[in-house]
This record gives sequence, structure tokens and C-alpha cells, in this order.
Amino acid sequence: PARVLGYFAIQSAVVLAVVMLASARRAWFARHPLPGAVTGAALLYIVMAALVHHLLLADATPRFSMTTTPAGPSWLAPLADHTLHTVLPVAALLDWLLLSPPARMHLRRAATWLLYPLAYLAFTLARGELLPGSPSRYLYPFLDVARDGYRSVLANALLLGLAFYALAVLLVALDHARPNLVRRRPSKTGFRL
Repeated sequence: PARVLGYFAIQSAVVLAVVMLASARRAWFARHPLPGAVTGAALLYIVMAALVHHLLLADATPRFSMTTTPAGPSWLAPLADHTLHTVLPVAALLDWLLLSPPARMHLRRAATWLLYPLAYLAFTLARGELLPGSPSRYLYPFLDVARDGYRSVLANALLLGLAFYALAVLLVALDHARPNLVRRRPSKTGFRL
């Protein structure tokens, strides 16, 4: 269980859950929505985790798995995988598109959103050095220093960082270009004659 919490996709899902709960709480008490910097970061992380999974890991050989041995029925792992890497990101995108007001993200925040993935990279490399000989010391194959060396891993990290930044800029641009589907209700209540 502790190994699974080390995956970026799992951590991104936890961040998304916390942000969605905070957002729901604010909506329940009729408070202002969370800042666009917070919701944008959560959206970026979950979408990027999904893209990395679908583009780099889903068809990898040998098959990529977050667990070493499947627990439970054989259908449970693919269902959890699909939910984490497809359903959650699509739901987060739909929530952002349909339930949040536009133009709340700012380009100056796009670079700060990269601090968490950078910290994750540092965590991954430190974990690999602290767990020598462990088969699970590097959780993702493209960050496996033992197999590919630091030069290749840092090149992979640079490419992923650039992809993260490009996606962040795209999200900010889309946020400013999308229509406002959230209509504010008038502050007065009651009947009008």
C-alpha cells in the first residue's frame, strides 16, 4: 500500500479529491470558488498523469502495473486502472468546463504549477538512491536510473517538464477562450410583482 502512494497518478488523484471536496464545501456554504491557481494545478496534474499513462505506459512492454501482485478478482485491476487514468481526468475536465467560471487561471501561475512535478522528480531520484537493490525503487520505467542512467532519465524528465508546461499554458489559454456556462443568480430572492 505504501508503494502505491508513491505514484504520481495516485498523488494527483488525492490532490484532485482534496480540491474537489474544498470546492464542494465552498459551494455548499455559498462562498467564492477556490482560486484558479488551485483548481488549475489539480486539473493539470490529473490530466498529465492520464496522458503519461496512455501515451507512455499503457502499451509498454513488459506491461506496466502499479502493484506487483494483483489482489482480488482479475477484473478489479483493469477497472481501477481505467477509473484512475481515464474516468477521473475526464470528470475533472468536465467539472472545470461546465461548473467553473472562465478566465480564473493566469499564465504567471503556469510555472509555479511545475514545482510539484519537480519535487516529485527529486523524490523519485532520492527514493531510488535510498532503496538500492529493491525491485520497486523506481516506480516509472522512464525514470529508472539503474536501467537508463542519469543522462537519459534527466532528458526524459526535461521532456516531461516541457510537456507539463505546454499543457499548463494550453489550459490557461482554454480557460480564457471558453464561454461562461456558469451563470450568476441575482442576489435578490423572493417574488417579483
